[in-house]
Amino acid sequence: MTATATESTTAGRSVPLISPAPLIPAPDFGPTDRLQGWLMTAIITALAAISRFLNLGSPTDAGTPVFDEKHYAPQAWQMLHNHGVEDNPGYGLVVHPPVGKQLISIGEALFGYNGLGWRFSGALCGVVTVLLVVRIARRISRSTLVGGIAGLLLIADGVSFVSARTALLDVFLVVFVVAAFACLMVDRDDVRHRMHIAFMEGRIAETPWGPRLGVRWWRFGAGVLLGLACATKWSGLYFVVFFGVMTLVLDAIARKQYHVPGPWRGMLRRDLGPAAYVFGFIPFAVYLASYAPWFASETGVDRHEVGQSIGENSIIPLPDALRSLWHYTYAAYRFHAGLTNADGNHHPWESKPWTWPMSLRPVLYAIDNHDVAGCGAQSCVKAVMLVGTPAMWFVAVPVLLWALWRAVVRRDWRYGVVLVGYSAGFLPGSSTSTGRCISSTPR
Repeated sequence: MTATATESTTAGRSVPLISPAPLIPAPDFGPTDRLQGWLMTAIITALAAISRFLNLGSPTDAGTPVFDEKHYAPQAWQMLHNHGVEDNPGYGLVVHPPVGKQLISIGEALFGYNGLGWRFSGALCGVVTVLLVVRIARRISRSTLVGGIAGLLLIADGVSFVSARTALLDVFLVVFVVAAFACLMVDRDDVRHRMHIAFMEGRIAETPWGPRLGVRWWRFGAGVLLGLACATKWSGLYFVVFFGVMTLVLDAIARKQYHVPGPWRGMLRRDLGPAAYVFGFIPFAVYLASYAPWFASETGVDRHEVGQSIGENSIIPLPDALRSLWHYTYAAYRFHAGLTNADGNHHPWESKPWTWPMSLRPVLYAIDNHDVAGCGAQSCVKAVMLVGTPAMWFVAVPVLLWALWRAVVRRDWRYGVVLVGYSAGFLPGSSTSTGRCISSTPR
């Protein structure tokens, strides 16, 4: 809404009266070309499905999983036949929450214990991730073309391609995090729509804190998805924190743009409590719910540790099942914190945090140098390596600097939210890493 140009007379002269800036943001609450947007999304998603599912069952290690699939594919198969829990081994290698392995088991139930079976769910999630990125890029840019380009770039990315075609947990973590981010982007537009209605109805300044925004189901959905992310890998917790702060800042900015007298106090008064529920209680509840088969089992890893490894009495009165789960969780944490190679040393090919943005350390997943032909030489090798597409990853640093400039200097929220997502995935690992993250294993 802008003030219309009028004229007043001062000392016999006509002086135009024009508002120097819009009184409130323009009523732009999302892309409007819905048909074109969904047509483009369908085409890009179909291309992603072809690339992720074509010859999905290859390669294998003589019919068995490759790389770290050797942990998750068998554990998923065990879950399928053990009422949702893994076998209880004599060594601590069941060190991740269950959701990712539960999803792998769906493919194994459909297609059996083979390459297609243990990779099916991951490939499907890889396709869904492309779809989500298309919709996110389209929404924040308000451009169907930009959304399509973003989807094509993700299809062509080596890390995304290989991750979607191997039975590891990362692809499930990614799809839940990206889906949560998508929900929060819709929530941002929905909040502005509600604020716009309140402004037009004259309810903005009824209190110093602005209007209540009601139930925000998109943000609630983000909380559920982030809980599933944490129930896949604990690194999902970083996204809970970063996304929770991000949505509160976006709320405060919306209140300020619609002239709430105290926008930041309004955010604290109106939005902080519901956000704490969505990003605190909901993910924790989803995480606990993912362990329902473990709670119901008698043979799950560390299921009955009270009275064995831990005493009967507790400072905090908790059920024995929760105390056993805490013991199991802490043991898994110690495993990850002290992880080294088989000799107890750091690996010579371990990656350093400053190499991650440009994907300078590839990860070798599988290699075959026996009777391989087709390269034009006497001896050929074919391999599967996790490495970012150089044409995209090598320009990561200047692109990130450009995004930072746009977010800080030009105050462009679109670049800001993307940087929040990137930082949630990069900064915690880089700040705690001592070079322990092994990125490639020469064979």
